[in-house]
Amino acid sequence: MGMGLLKLLDDWLGRKHGSLSFRVTQVLSGHGCFGKYLCRIEREPDARCHHCIHCGEDTVQHTLAECVAWEEQRRVLRNEVGSDLSLPAVVRKMVDSAESWDAVVSFCEDVMSQKETAEREREILLTSFPNRRRRTGRRRRADNALFRPP
Repeated sequence: MGMGLLKLLDDWLGRKHGSLSFRVTQVLSGHGCFGKYLCRIEREPDARCHHCIHCGEDTVQHTLAECVAWEEQRRVLRNEVGSDLSLPAVVRKMVDSAESWDAVVSFCEDVMSQKETAEREREILLTSFPNRRRRTGRRRRADNALFRPP
């Protein structure tokens, strides 16, 4: 571990403000409604962002600094933490000030809750196709007969 990272970790552990929420943890870890993560765990076929057109991978960095869907939330975040929205810079600002911490929490809660809602809606849409729904009655018996062992 580099000295900068050790210093940041020491500062993080010694801070007097802020607590982690589920959604902040998702952003800090990259394990959440990010296309790259969802693709890696095979919940999405690819890593693209569902919130903007013509973008590359949906990553934490894309969500923090690039995705046009979150411009308003990003503007508020930048007003507090500055223009460098790389994850290390954002974490440094979180450690340095309670106001920055609160701004990051607000960004994460707002954006991640919207990303989660969109993911749930996509899942519902995928399972609403007839061949994905649970069959009942005569059609169910016919479908089940197709898959009965010989």
